[in-house]
Amino acid sequence: MHASRRASWIAFAFVLPVAVSLPLVAGFLGAWHPALDSVAHFRAHLAVLLALVALPALFLPGIRRIGWTALLLGAAAFASTLPGLSLPGISPVSAAFQQKDTRNAVYRLLQLNLRFDNRTPEKVLSLIGRLSPDVITLNEVSRYWAPKLALLEKAYPYRILCAVDSNVGATAVLSRRPFDAGTTGECRVDGSMSTATIDFGGRAIAVAALHLEWPWPFEQPEQIDRLAPHLAALAPTALVAGDLNAAPWTEAVRRVAAAGGLTRAPAAGPTWLWRRLPVGLRPWLGLTIDHVFSKGGLVIHSVTIAEPVGSDHAPLLVEFSVPSAPGDDREKALVRGPGDGERAEQPARFSASSEG
Repeated sequence: MHASRRASWIAFAFVLPVAVSLPLVAGFLGAWHPALDSVAHFRAHLAVLLALVALPALFLPGIRRIGWTALLLGAAAFASTLPGLSLPGISPVSAAFQQKDTRNAVYRLLQLNLRFDNRTPEKVLSLIGRLSPDVITLNEVSRYWAPKLALLEKAYPYRILCAVDSNVGATAVLSRRPFDAGTTGECRVDGSMSTATIDFGGRAIAVAALHLEWPWPFEQPEQIDRLAPHLAALAPTALVAGDLNAAPWTEAVRRVAAAGGLTRAPAAGPTWLWRRLPVGLRPWLGLTIDHVFSKGGLVIHSVTIAEPVGSDHAPLLVEFSVPSAPGDDREKALVRGPGDGERAEQPARFSASSEG
């Protein structure tokens, strides 16, 4: 009986690390199929779990090698999720933060998935009032949020809010600073991307709010296909922020960055946690699915997580600067329609679009 029980423990200690390692390794093959990329979102969680289930094997004769192999695999997989460590081909790629340059003004952008049914909108409005960002990118702007955001109209008179026939809502860009002359903003792909060309001290910069669907088996892969030409059509200098429902190291994030020629800013940490769990667990159990991208001459100085406001997503505060254009050669950051070179415009405020 004793020998039988010992054999059962050895079998269990062997099978468990192997079982956990299979989805962990599969997540590194996300480019092969979106189903594998969906598993990759939980790479950090699976890596920690693998390290834990590998421990018993370290103390059992005959399978210690399995234990050490699983432990090393878990450590390597977890390391590939760390923003400060670059492992070629498997770690998320992002630009480093740059120190503030006193010669150029520093602006602030607030990115937030509002949560379409957030029952504490006063916390959102209070946060915006205290931080006073120059521009705001929003996700899940539902009909419920329309009257709440109307309260910000005096402070943020320049706006594009996309309307969509969905309870979850769409994206929006609100700005203290004027839109570039002759532009009003645009909505793309059922409101999942809204873009405005904003004047920052004489430089016109494209600012986009982006919201992706859930990963496979939901429609995220197809949505990225539809968004790709619009991302590619962004101006040479642009700032993109939003909820991608994808971790930094996934193929989905890589595809978005590649489509727009964008560089992802370093992540501030996990930004999403199931709303029924205490928000204090977010740094330990949460997912990093809200991102900031840039291209052109923009310089990102910092991305930090602001205080909770009742959403299941954390607000992101981005500090950036726009280097002065050389001489009088002012870069025109017009958002062009894919393929035709024409400027695509829509009325500001609520407007519906199913283009793309």
